[in-house]
Amino acid sequence: MCGIIGVVAKTPVNQLLYDGLQVLQHRGQDAAGIVTGEGNTFHMHKDNGLVRDVFRTRDMRNLLGNMGIGHVRYPTAGNAFSSAEAQPFYVNSPFGIVLGHNGNLTNTEQLQQDLYRLDLRHVNTRSDSEVLLNVLAHELHANTTNHRLTPAAIFAAVAGVHRRCRGAYAVVAMIAGYGLLAFRDPYGIRPLVVGRNETEQGTEYLVASESVALDVLGFKLMRDVAPGEAILVDMDGHFHSQQCAENPSLNPCIFEYVYLARPDSVIDGVSVYETRLRMGESLAEKIRNEFSHLKIDVIIPIPDTSRPSALQLANQLDLPYREGFIKNRYIGRTFIMPGQAMRKKSVRQKLNAIGVEFAGKNVLLVDDSIVRGTTSKQIVQMAREAGARQVFFASAAPPVRFPNVYGIDMPTREELLATNRSDTEIAAEIGADALIYQDIDALVRDVGQTNPAINGFDASCFNGTYITGDITEAYLAGVEGSRSDGSRPGDASSSSRQLHLNLNSEADAG
Repeated sequence: MCGIIGVVAKTPVNQLLYDGLQVLQHRGQDAAGIVTGEGNTFHMHKDNGLVRDVFRTRDMRNLLGNMGIGHVRYPTAGNAFSSAEAQPFYVNSPFGIVLGHNGNLTNTEQLQQDLYRLDLRHVNTRSDSEVLLNVLAHELHANTTNHRLTPAAIFAAVAGVHRRCRGAYAVVAMIAGYGLLAFRDPYGIRPLVVGRNETEQGTEYLVASESVALDVLGFKLMRDVAPGEAILVDMDGHFHSQQCAENPSLNPCIFEYVYLARPDSVIDGVSVYETRLRMGESLAEKIRNEFSHLKIDVIIPIPDTSRPSALQLANQLDLPYREGFIKNRYIGRTFIMPGQAMRKKSVRQKLNAIGVEFAGKNVLLVDDSIVRGTTSKQIVQMAREAGARQVFFASAAPPVRFPNVYGIDMPTREELLATNRSDTEIAAEIGADALIYQDIDALVRDVGQTNPAINGFDASCFNGTYITGDITEAYLAGVEGSRSDGSRPGDASSSSRQLHLNLNSEADAG
Protein backbone atom coordinates (compact mmCIF):
# COMPACT_ATOMS: atom_id res chain seq x y z
CA MET A 1 0.00 0.00 0.00
CA CYS A 2 1.39 3.35 -1.11
CA GLY A 3 -0.06 6.66 -2.18
CA ILE A 4 0.58 8.31 -5.54
CA ILE A 5 -0.34 11.67 -7.03
CA GLY A 6 0.38 13.47 -10.29
CA VAL A 7 -0.65 16.92 -11.49
CA VAL A 8 -0.40 19.15 -14.56
CA ALA A 9 -1.30 22.73 -13.64
CA LYS A 10 -1.00 26.28 -14.89
CA THR A 11 1.01 27.43 -11.90
CA PRO A 12 3.78 25.86 -9.77
CA VAL A 13 2.71 22.48 -8.39
CA ASN A 14 5.09 21.99 -5.45
CA GLN A 15 2.54 23.07 -2.82
CA LEU A 16 -0.24 21.06 -4.50
CA LEU A 17 1.86 17.91 -4.41
CA TYR A 18 2.92 18.48 -0.80
CA ASP A 19 -0.68 19.02 0.33
CA GLY A 20 -1.85 16.02 -1.68
CA LEU A 21 0.74 13.73 -0.13
CA GLN A 22 -0.30 14.86 3.34
CA VAL A 23 -3.88 13.87 2.51
CA LEU A 24 -2.59 10.47 1.34
CA GLN A 25 -0.24 10.04 4.33
CA HIS A 26 -2.40 7.21 5.72
CA ARG A 27 -1.33 5.11 2.74
CA GLY A 28 2.34 5.21 3.69
CA GLN A 29 4.44 6.64 6.50
CA ASP A 30 7.87 5.27 5.68
CA ALA A 31 9.10 7.60 2.94
CA ALA A 32 7.95 10.44 0.72
CA GLY A 33 9.12 11.95 -2.55
CA ILE A 34 8.23 14.63 -5.09
CA VAL A 35 9.54 15.22 -8.60
CA THR A 36 8.55 18.32 -10.57
CA GLY A 37 9.06 19.00 -14.25
CA GLU A 38 10.33 22.32 -15.58
CA GLY A 39 10.53 21.96 -19.35
CA ASN A 40 12.93 19.07 -19.93
CA THR A 41 14.40 19.33 -16.42
CA PHE A 42 13.33 17.27 -13.41
CA HIS A 43 13.70 18.47 -9.82
CA MET A 44 13.56 15.72 -7.16
CA HIS A 45 13.53 15.48 -3.40
CA LYS A 46 12.78 12.30 -1.44
CA ASP A 47 13.76 10.72 1.86
CA ASN A 48 12.58 8.42 4.62
CA GLY A 49 9.95 9.81 6.99
CA LEU A 50 6.59 11.53 7.06
CA VAL A 51 5.77 14.18 4.47
CA ARG A 52 6.06 16.98 7.04
CA ASP A 53 9.55 15.79 8.01
CA VAL A 54 10.92 15.07 4.53
CA PHE A 55 10.21 18.47 2.97
CA ARG A 56 11.62 21.75 4.27
CA THR A 57 11.21 25.22 2.84
CA ARG A 58 14.52 25.00 0.99
CA ASP A 59 13.42 21.71 -0.60
CA MET A 60 10.11 23.15 -1.75
CA ARG A 61 11.80 26.16 -3.32
CA ASN A 62 13.87 23.84 -5.48
CA LEU A 63 10.83 21.91 -6.77
CA LEU A 64 10.14 24.15 -9.77
CA GLY A 65 7.65 23.61 -12.54
CA ASN A 66 3.94 23.29 -13.35
CA MET A 67 3.93 19.51 -13.56
CA GLY A 68 4.91 16.84 -11.06
CA ILE A 69 4.33 13.55 -9.28
CA GLY A 70 4.54 12.47 -5.66
CA HIS A 71 4.67 9.25 -3.66
CA VAL A 72 4.31 8.09 -0.06
CA ARG A 73 5.63 4.63 0.80
CA TYR A 74 4.63 2.40 3.67
CA PRO A 75 7.17 0.25 5.50
CA THR A 76 7.38 -3.51 5.51
CA ALA A 77 8.14 -5.80 8.41
CA GLY A 78 11.54 -6.39 9.92
CA ASN A 79 13.80 -4.13 7.90
CA ALA A 80 15.05 -0.56 7.63
CA PHE A 81 15.63 0.76 4.15
CA SER A 82 17.83 3.22 2.39
CA SER A 83 16.26 6.47 1.25
CA ALA A 84 17.50 5.46 -2.21
CA GLU A 85 14.46 3.18 -2.36
CA ALA A 86 12.08 6.04 -1.69
CA GLN A 87 10.06 6.89 -4.77
CA PRO A 88 9.74 8.29 -7.39
CA PHE A 89 12.46 6.48 -9.35
CA TYR A 90 14.31 7.98 -12.31
CA VAL A 91 15.97 6.74 -15.50
CA ASN A 92 17.60 8.97 -18.11
CA SER A 93 17.12 6.70 -21.12
CA PRO A 94 15.48 6.86 -23.55
CA PHE A 95 13.83 10.18 -22.64
CA GLY A 96 14.20 10.83 -18.95
CA ILE A 97 11.38 9.22 -16.98
CA VAL A 98 10.31 9.38 -13.34
CA LEU A 99 7.76 6.96 -11.88
CA GLY A 100 5.81 6.28 -8.69
CA HIS A 101 4.00 2.98 -8.16
CA ASN A 102 1.37 1.62 -5.79
CA GLY A 103 1.05 -2.17 -5.80
CA ASN A 104 3.28 -5.17 -6.30
CA LEU A 105 4.52 -7.07 -9.34
CA THR A 106 4.26 -10.82 -8.96
CA ASN A 107 6.72 -11.72 -11.72
CA THR A 108 9.54 -9.42 -10.62
CA GLU A 109 12.23 -12.08 -10.78
CA GLN A 110 11.49 -13.00 -14.39
CA LEU A 111 11.32 -9.34 -15.37
CA GLN A 112 14.71 -8.72 -13.78
CA GLN A 113 16.24 -11.49 -15.82
CA ASP A 114 14.64 -10.20 -19.01
CA LEU A 115 15.77 -6.63 -18.34
CA TYR A 116 19.37 -7.70 -17.82
CA ARG A 117 19.73 -10.37 -20.51
CA LEU A 118 17.36 -9.11 -23.24
CA ASP A 119 16.67 -5.41 -22.71
CA LEU A 120 20.20 -4.59 -21.51
CA ARG A 121 18.90 -2.43 -18.70
CA HIS A 122 20.27 -2.20 -15.15
CA VAL A 123 18.14 -2.18 -11.98
CA ASN A 124 19.94 -0.49 -9.10
CA THR A 125 17.68 -1.34 -6.12
CA ARG A 126 15.59 -4.28 -4.94
CA SER A 127 12.32 -2.47 -5.62
CA ASP A 128 9.82 -3.92 -8.07
CA SER A 129 8.85 -0.30 -8.82
CA GLU A 130 12.26 0.29 -10.39
CA VAL A 131 11.75 -2.89 -12.41
CA LEU A 132 8.41 -1.51 -13.62
CA LEU A 133 10.06 1.80 -14.55
CA ASN A 134 12.69 0.04 -16.64
CA VAL A 135 10.09 -2.11 -18.40
CA LEU A 136 8.19 1.08 -19.30
CA ALA A 137 11.40 2.76 -20.47
CA HIS A 138 12.24 -0.20 -22.72
CA GLU A 139 8.74 -0.27 -24.19
CA LEU A 140 8.86 3.48 -24.87
CA HIS A 141 12.15 3.04 -26.69
CA ALA A 142 10.74 0.11 -28.70
CA ASN A 143 7.77 2.22 -29.84
CA THR A 144 9.71 5.39 -30.69
CA THR A 145 9.81 6.58 -34.28
CA ASN A 146 12.55 9.01 -35.32
CA HIS A 147 13.36 9.66 -31.67
CA ARG A 148 9.98 11.31 -31.13
CA LEU A 149 7.09 10.04 -29.06
CA THR A 150 3.41 10.44 -29.89
CA PRO A 151 0.41 9.69 -27.69
CA ALA A 152 -0.16 6.56 -29.78
CA ALA A 153 3.42 5.40 -29.16
CA ILE A 154 3.10 6.04 -25.41
CA PHE A 155 -0.13 4.05 -25.24
CA ALA A 156 1.52 1.25 -27.22
CA ALA A 157 4.31 1.23 -24.64
CA VAL A 158 1.77 0.90 -21.82
CA ALA A 159 0.19 -1.99 -23.70
CA GLY A 160 3.64 -3.60 -23.72
CA VAL A 161 3.89 -3.11 -19.95
CA HIS A 162 0.53 -4.84 -19.52
CA ARG A 163 1.70 -7.79 -21.60
CA ARG A 164 4.90 -8.22 -19.59
CA CYS A 165 4.00 -7.27 -16.02
CA ARG A 166 1.80 -9.31 -13.70
CA GLY A 167 0.30 -8.30 -10.39
CA ALA A 168 -1.13 -5.01 -9.15
CA TYR A 169 0.02 -1.57 -10.19
CA ALA A 170 -1.34 1.95 -10.25
CA VAL A 171 1.29 4.23 -11.74
CA VAL A 172 2.07 7.91 -12.21
CA ALA A 173 5.02 8.89 -14.37
CA MET A 174 6.49 11.89 -16.16
CA ILE A 175 8.31 11.75 -19.47
CA ALA A 176 10.66 14.70 -19.94
CA GLY A 177 9.38 17.02 -22.63
CA TYR A 178 6.16 15.04 -23.18
CA GLY A 179 3.93 15.12 -20.12
CA LEU A 180 2.26 13.20 -17.32
CA LEU A 181 1.35 9.52 -17.77
CA ALA A 182 -0.88 7.45 -15.47
CA PHE A 183 -2.14 3.90 -15.86
CA ARG A 184 -3.71 1.04 -13.93
CA ASP A 185 -3.24 -2.73 -14.14
CA PRO A 186 -5.76 -4.73 -16.23
CA TYR A 187 -7.50 -6.06 -13.10
CA GLY A 188 -7.90 -2.66 -11.46
CA ILE A 189 -6.65 -4.00 -8.13
CA ARG A 190 -5.14 -0.80 -6.77
CA PRO A 191 -7.18 2.43 -6.98
CA LEU A 192 -6.55 5.45 -9.21
CA VAL A 193 -8.80 8.44 -9.93
CA VAL A 194 -8.54 11.49 -12.19
CA GLY A 195 -9.96 14.96 -11.71
CA ARG A 196 -9.76 18.43 -13.20
CA ASN A 197 -9.86 22.06 -12.16
CA GLU A 198 -10.99 24.87 -14.43
CA THR A 199 -8.92 28.05 -14.10
CA GLU A 200 -8.68 31.31 -16.02
CA GLN A 201 -5.48 30.02 -17.60
CA GLY A 202 -7.05 26.70 -18.65
CA THR A 203 -7.81 23.22 -17.34
CA GLU A 204 -5.60 21.52 -14.76
CA TYR A 205 -5.56 17.74 -14.26
CA LEU A 206 -4.76 15.61 -11.23
CA VAL A 207 -4.53 11.85 -10.70
CA ALA A 208 -4.33 10.27 -7.25
CA SER A 209 -4.81 7.06 -5.32
CA GLU A 210 -7.99 8.31 -3.65
CA SER A 211 -10.69 10.85 -4.46
CA VAL A 212 -10.16 12.60 -1.13
CA ALA A 213 -6.98 14.15 -2.56
CA LEU A 214 -9.06 15.75 -5.32
CA ASP A 215 -11.58 17.07 -2.81
CA VAL A 216 -9.00 18.70 -0.58
CA LEU A 217 -7.06 20.24 -3.47
CA GLY A 218 -10.16 21.71 -5.13
CA PHE A 219 -10.32 19.38 -8.12
CA LYS A 220 -13.56 17.89 -9.42
CA LEU A 221 -13.64 14.11 -9.75
CA MET A 222 -13.99 13.08 -13.39
CA ARG A 223 -13.90 9.31 -12.91
CA ASP A 224 -11.78 6.36 -11.89
CA VAL A 225 -9.02 5.35 -14.25
CA ALA A 226 -10.34 2.15 -15.81
CA PRO A 227 -8.47 -1.15 -15.45
CA GLY A 228 -5.85 -1.30 -18.22
CA GLU A 229 -6.43 2.32 -19.19
CA ALA A 230 -3.69 4.90 -19.65
CA ILE A 231 -4.09 8.67 -19.34
CA LEU A 232 -1.66 11.17 -20.84
CA VAL A 233 -1.69 14.91 -20.20
CA ASP A 234 0.83 16.47 -22.54
CA MET A 235 2.99 19.55 -22.01
CA ASP A 236 0.28 21.76 -23.53
CA GLY A 237 -2.34 20.43 -21.12
CA HIS A 238 -4.18 18.30 -23.66
CA PHE A 239 -5.87 15.24 -22.18
CA HIS A 240 -5.56 11.85 -23.92
CA SER A 241 -6.79 8.43 -22.78
CA GLN A 242 -6.86 4.93 -24.24
CA GLN A 243 -7.60 1.38 -23.16
CA CYS A 244 -4.29 -0.47 -23.40
CA ALA A 245 -5.15 -3.97 -22.14
CA GLU A 246 -6.70 -6.77 -24.16
CA ASN A 247 -9.16 -8.16 -21.61
CA PRO A 248 -9.52 -5.73 -18.71
CA SER A 249 -11.87 -6.40 -15.82
CA LEU A 250 -12.59 -4.45 -12.65
CA ASN A 251 -11.57 -6.39 -9.53
CA PRO A 252 -10.60 -3.86 -6.85
CA CYS A 253 -8.90 -4.87 -3.62
CA ILE A 254 -11.68 -5.32 -1.06
CA PHE A 255 -9.30 -4.52 1.79
CA GLU A 256 -9.23 -0.91 0.57
CA TYR A 257 -12.82 -0.60 1.76
CA VAL A 258 -12.25 -2.53 4.97
CA TYR A 259 -9.19 -0.65 6.20
CA LEU A 260 -6.80 1.05 3.79
CA ALA A 261 -8.76 3.92 2.27
CA ARG A 262 -9.99 7.02 4.05
CA PRO A 263 -13.75 6.87 4.74
CA ASP A 264 -14.37 10.09 2.80
CA SER A 265 -12.99 8.56 -0.41
CA VAL A 266 -15.00 7.08 -3.26
CA ILE A 267 -13.23 4.21 -5.00
CA ASP A 268 -14.56 2.71 -8.24
CA GLY A 269 -17.90 4.39 -7.68
CA VAL A 270 -18.30 3.04 -4.14
CA SER A 271 -18.30 5.24 -1.05
CA VAL A 272 -15.90 3.81 1.51
CA TYR A 273 -17.95 5.31 4.34
CA GLU A 274 -21.25 3.84 3.13
CA THR A 275 -19.56 0.48 2.70
CA ARG A 276 -18.41 0.50 6.31
CA LEU A 277 -21.91 1.40 7.47
CA ARG A 278 -23.29 -1.58 5.58
CA MET A 279 -20.62 -3.80 7.12
CA GLY A 280 -22.03 -2.82 10.51
CA GLU A 281 -25.53 -3.73 9.36
CA SER A 282 -24.36 -7.16 8.25
CA LEU A 283 -22.62 -7.72 11.56
CA ALA A 284 -25.82 -6.78 13.38
CA GLU A 285 -27.78 -9.30 11.33
CA LYS A 286 -25.29 -12.04 12.15
CA ILE A 287 -25.39 -11.23 15.86
CA ARG A 288 -29.20 -11.34 15.86
CA ASN A 289 -29.21 -14.70 14.06
CA GLU A 290 -26.30 -16.48 15.71
CA PHE A 291 -25.25 -14.61 18.86
CA SER A 292 -28.52 -13.43 20.39
CA HIS A 293 -27.53 -15.18 23.62
CA LEU A 294 -24.79 -12.61 24.27
CA LYS A 295 -25.78 -10.01 26.87
CA ILE A 296 -24.20 -6.88 25.40
CA ASP A 297 -24.36 -3.65 27.40
CA VAL A 298 -22.36 -1.33 25.18
CA ILE A 299 -20.63 -1.26 21.78
CA ILE A 300 -17.19 0.36 21.60
CA PRO A 301 -15.13 0.86 18.42
CA ILE A 302 -11.38 0.47 18.21
CA PRO A 303 -10.29 3.79 16.64
CA ASP A 304 -10.42 4.85 13.92
CA THR A 305 -11.39 2.73 10.94
CA SER A 306 -14.10 0.70 12.67
CA ARG A 307 -16.19 3.65 13.86
CA PRO A 308 -18.78 3.68 11.02
CA SER A 309 -19.33 -0.08 11.31
CA ALA A 310 -19.59 0.04 15.10
CA LEU A 311 -22.00 2.97 15.02
CA GLN A 312 -24.33 1.28 12.54
CA LEU A 313 -24.09 -1.99 14.45
CA ALA A 314 -25.19 -0.21 17.62
CA ASN A 315 -28.06 1.50 15.81
CA GLN A 316 -29.28 -1.77 14.31
CA LEU A 317 -29.17 -3.58 17.66
CA ASP A 318 -30.55 -0.58 19.58
CA LEU A 319 -27.61 -0.64 21.96
CA PRO A 320 -25.52 2.22 23.39
CA TYR A 321 -22.50 3.30 21.34
CA ARG A 322 -19.62 4.73 23.34
CA GLU A 323 -16.08 5.90 22.71
CA GLY A 324 -14.05 3.78 25.13
CA PHE A 325 -10.54 4.31 23.78
CA ILE A 326 -8.64 7.54 23.26
CA LYS A 327 -6.04 7.46 20.52
CA ASN A 328 -2.71 9.24 20.67
CA ARG A 329 -2.48 10.59 17.13
CA TYR A 330 1.25 11.15 17.34
CA ILE A 331 1.96 7.41 17.28
CA GLY A 332 2.18 5.54 13.97
CA ARG A 333 -0.46 3.03 12.96
CA THR A 334 0.36 -0.39 14.36
CA PHE A 335 -0.44 -2.31 11.18
CA ILE A 336 2.31 -0.60 9.22
CA MET A 337 5.00 -0.49 11.88
CA PRO A 338 7.97 -2.81 11.35
CA GLY A 339 8.72 -5.63 13.72
CA GLN A 340 6.59 -7.55 16.17
CA ALA A 341 8.44 -6.22 19.22
CA MET A 342 7.74 -2.61 18.27
CA ARG A 343 4.14 -3.53 17.45
CA LYS A 344 3.61 -4.93 20.94
CA LYS A 345 5.13 -1.84 22.49
CA SER A 346 3.14 0.62 20.38
CA VAL A 347 -0.39 -0.50 21.27
CA ARG A 348 -0.24 0.83 24.81
CA GLN A 349 1.38 4.02 23.57
CA LYS A 350 -1.35 4.82 21.11
CA LEU A 351 -4.55 3.71 22.91
CA ASN A 352 -5.82 4.35 26.41
CA ALA A 353 -9.09 3.12 27.89
CA ILE A 354 -11.76 5.32 29.51
CA GLY A 355 -12.51 3.27 32.62
CA VAL A 356 -16.07 4.50 33.19
CA GLU A 357 -17.19 3.02 29.85
CA PHE A 358 -15.97 -0.46 30.79
CA ALA A 359 -16.47 -0.86 34.51
CA GLY A 360 -18.97 -3.61 35.29
CA LYS A 361 -20.22 -3.90 31.69
CA ASN A 362 -20.40 -6.61 29.04
CA VAL A 363 -18.59 -4.86 26.18
CA LEU A 364 -18.64 -5.60 22.46
CA LEU A 365 -15.43 -4.29 20.88
CA VAL A 366 -15.57 -3.70 17.13
CA ASP A 367 -12.48 -3.59 14.89
CA ASP A 368 -12.12 -3.43 11.12
CA SER A 369 -10.18 -6.71 10.94
CA ILE A 370 -7.88 -9.07 12.84
CA VAL A 371 -4.54 -9.81 11.19
CA ARG A 372 -1.85 -10.99 13.60
CA GLY A 373 -4.04 -10.65 16.68
CA THR A 374 -1.32 -8.93 18.69
CA THR A 375 -3.24 -5.65 18.87
CA SER A 376 -6.57 -7.38 19.50
CA LYS A 377 -5.18 -9.36 22.42
CA GLN A 378 -3.77 -6.30 24.13
CA ILE A 379 -6.96 -4.32 23.61
CA VAL A 380 -9.07 -7.08 25.14
CA GLN A 381 -6.69 -7.09 28.08
CA MET A 382 -6.99 -3.31 28.40
CA ALA A 383 -10.79 -3.62 28.48
CA ARG A 384 -10.61 -6.18 31.27
CA GLU A 385 -8.15 -4.06 33.25
CA ALA A 386 -10.58 -1.14 32.89
CA GLY A 387 -13.22 -3.24 34.67
CA ALA A 388 -15.22 -4.95 31.91
CA ARG A 389 -17.19 -7.95 33.15
CA GLN A 390 -17.17 -9.71 29.76
CA VAL A 391 -15.41 -8.73 26.54
CA PHE A 392 -16.82 -9.78 23.16
CA PHE A 393 -14.94 -9.00 19.95
CA ALA A 394 -16.41 -8.36 16.47
CA SER A 395 -14.44 -8.05 13.23
CA ALA A 396 -16.06 -6.12 10.38
CA ALA A 397 -14.01 -8.29 8.01
CA PRO A 398 -13.80 -12.08 7.63
CA PRO A 399 -10.83 -14.06 9.02
CA VAL A 400 -7.53 -13.12 7.35
CA ARG A 401 -6.03 -16.50 6.49
CA PHE A 402 -3.82 -15.86 3.44
CA PRO A 403 -0.98 -13.48 2.53
CA ASN A 404 -1.68 -10.53 0.26
CA VAL A 405 0.72 -10.40 -2.69
CA TYR A 406 -0.66 -7.29 -4.40
CA GLY A 407 0.94 -4.55 -2.35
CA ILE A 408 -0.29 -4.91 1.24
CA ASP A 409 2.08 -5.96 4.01
CA MET A 410 0.18 -9.08 5.09
CA PRO A 411 2.26 -11.46 7.22
CA THR A 412 3.12 -15.03 6.41
CA ARG A 413 0.49 -17.69 7.02
CA GLU A 414 2.28 -18.70 10.20
CA GLU A 415 1.92 -15.16 11.56
CA LEU A 416 -1.75 -14.78 10.62
CA LEU A 417 -3.89 -15.48 13.67
CA ALA A 418 -6.76 -17.11 11.77
CA THR A 419 -4.64 -19.64 9.86
CA ASN A 420 -5.57 -23.17 10.97
CA ARG A 421 -7.58 -21.88 13.93
CA SER A 422 -11.32 -22.05 14.58
CA ASP A 423 -13.25 -19.00 15.78
CA THR A 424 -13.32 -20.50 19.27
CA GLU A 425 -9.54 -20.95 19.24
CA ILE A 426 -9.03 -17.39 17.99
CA ALA A 427 -11.27 -16.03 20.73
CA ALA A 428 -9.23 -17.91 23.31
CA GLU A 429 -5.99 -16.63 21.78
CA ILE A 430 -7.01 -12.97 22.09
CA GLY A 431 -8.71 -13.52 25.43
CA ALA A 432 -12.28 -12.68 24.31
CA ASP A 433 -15.41 -14.30 25.72
CA ALA A 434 -16.87 -14.51 22.21
CA LEU A 435 -15.72 -13.68 18.68
CA ILE A 436 -17.90 -12.62 15.73
CA TYR A 437 -16.46 -12.44 12.21
CA GLN A 438 -18.08 -10.89 9.17
CA ASP A 439 -19.00 -13.43 6.48
CA ILE A 440 -17.16 -13.13 3.16
CA ASP A 441 -20.39 -13.23 1.13
CA ALA A 442 -21.81 -10.41 3.22
CA LEU A 443 -18.66 -8.32 2.80
CA VAL A 444 -18.68 -8.73 -0.97
CA ARG A 445 -22.36 -7.76 -1.04
CA ASP A 446 -21.80 -4.76 1.21
CA VAL A 447 -19.04 -3.36 -1.00
CA GLY A 448 -20.30 -4.28 -4.44
CA GLN A 449 -24.00 -3.52 -4.33
CA THR A 450 -23.70 0.13 -5.42
CA ASN A 451 -21.63 -0.53 -8.56
CA PRO A 452 -22.73 -3.40 -10.81
CA ALA A 453 -19.76 -2.67 -13.11
CA ILE A 454 -17.44 -4.32 -10.59
CA ASN A 455 -16.67 -7.80 -11.94
CA GLY A 456 -15.40 -9.13 -8.64
CA PHE A 457 -12.94 -8.33 -5.90
CA ASP A 458 -9.46 -9.27 -4.93
CA ALA A 459 -10.36 -10.84 -1.60
CA SER A 460 -7.33 -13.13 -1.59
CA CYS A 461 -6.37 -12.45 2.03
CA PHE A 462 -9.78 -13.86 3.02
CA ASN A 463 -10.43 -16.62 0.49
CA GLY A 464 -7.00 -17.47 -0.93
CA THR A 465 -8.12 -16.82 -4.52
CA TYR A 466 -5.55 -14.71 -6.38
CA ILE A 467 -7.24 -13.12 -9.36
CA THR A 468 -4.12 -12.72 -11.52
CA GLY A 469 -3.98 -16.51 -11.77
CA ASP A 470 -0.20 -16.76 -11.44
CA ILE A 471 0.20 -17.28 -7.69
CA THR A 472 1.36 -20.77 -6.80
CA GLU A 473 2.23 -22.48 -3.53
CA ALA A 474 5.88 -22.18 -4.53
CA TYR A 475 5.49 -18.43 -5.02
CA LEU A 476 3.88 -18.00 -1.60
CA ALA A 477 6.60 -20.11 -0.01
CA GLY A 478 9.21 -17.90 -1.66
CA VAL A 479 7.56 -14.72 -0.40
CA GLU A 480 7.33 -16.14 3.11
CA GLY A 481 10.92 -17.30 2.96
CA SER A 482 12.08 -13.84 1.92
CA ARG A 483 10.20 -12.29 4.85
CA SER A 484 11.94 -14.61 7.27
CA ASP A 485 15.24 -13.46 5.76
CA GLY A 486 14.31 -9.82 6.44
CA SER A 487 13.47 -8.99 2.85
CA ARG A 488 10.76 -6.65 1.71
CA PRO A 489 7.44 -7.87 0.36
CA GLY A 490 6.97 -6.25 -2.98
CA ASP A 491 10.65 -6.23 -3.76
CA ALA A 492 12.87 -8.91 -5.19
CA SER A 493 12.92 -12.13 -3.25
CA SER A 494 16.07 -13.59 -1.74
CA SER A 495 16.60 -15.68 -4.84
CA SER A 496 16.35 -12.66 -7.11
CA ARG A 497 18.80 -10.72 -4.94
CA GLN A 498 21.16 -13.63 -5.39
CA LEU A 499 20.50 -13.29 -9.10
CA HIS A 500 21.85 -9.74 -8.91
CA LEU A 501 25.02 -11.08 -7.36
CA ASN A 502 25.36 -13.81 -9.95
CA LEU A 503 24.79 -11.44 -12.82
CA ASN A 504 27.29 -8.96 -11.46
CA SER A 505 29.79 -11.74 -11.02
CA GLU A 506 29.30 -12.83 -14.63
CA ALA A 507 29.74 -9.29 -15.81
CA ASP A 508 32.93 -8.91 -13.80
CA ALA A 509 34.21 -12.22 -15.11
CA GLY A 510 33.48 -11.14 -18.66
